[in-house]
Amino acid sequence: MKLAAELKDFSTRLGYEFKSSEYLIRAMTHSSLSTPAREDNQRLEFLGDRVLGLVISEALLDHDPNAPEGLLAPRFNALVRKETCAEVAQQIDLGLALKMGRSEMISGGRRKQAILGDAMEAVIAAVYRDGGFDAARDLILRLWGDRIQNAEADARDAKTTLQEWAQARKMPPPSYKDVGRTGPDHAPVFQVTAILADGRSASAKANSKRQAQQDAAKKLLSELDDD
Repeated sequence: MKLAAELKDFSTRLGYEFKSSEYLIRAMTHSSLSTPAREDNQRLEFLGDRVLGLVISEALLDHDPNAPEGLLAPRFNALVRKETCAEVAQQIDLGLALKMGRSEMISGGRRKQAILGDAMEAVIAAVYRDGGFDAARDLILRLWGDRIQNAEADARDAKTTLQEWAQARKMPPPSYKDVGRTGPDHAPVFQVTAILADGRSASAKANSKRQAQQDAAKKLLSELDDD
């Protein structure tokens, strides 16, 4: 099956040449464009999530042979979460090659975090089906790169740390107030304020509510450290 120019370009950016182009075409087809004759990437996404998990688990064990499960788990979660997959997708301009329906495309689907993250997992599965596990592992290790070495820092959970700080001082857990949301539907910006029982607070903005909470907690922690 002949590849369209944008898919050929994407294959080059990906650094993998498909023996069977059908896998790549399927991986890059969003559900908004699926038909009985055109399968979307949801099944490949399901598989890619598992392949990614196995490769990252092995890489973390090899990187830090002495780390207990309690430390490995948050590092693993930081590396396989949808936000990280979307960051990797943006790194190789995956959105430029996505096939989707007109309405989804108009609403900014090529830049939506969830769509990019799902498609990245589908691409991993496509490489796995086309070239085997070694090819998929090589791809993941190359694209995730320094993220694996930096997983310890990325896995720090500011919300948990702030809650432990409050509990150690016999304070109730901090609360998080949704301050507002701005921006278009395809690229929303959430503002959240982290608040301690004694009134101290800090606000932050991010493209997801969860990240805004984390950033607000991190900002408040930095201010507490300054005291």
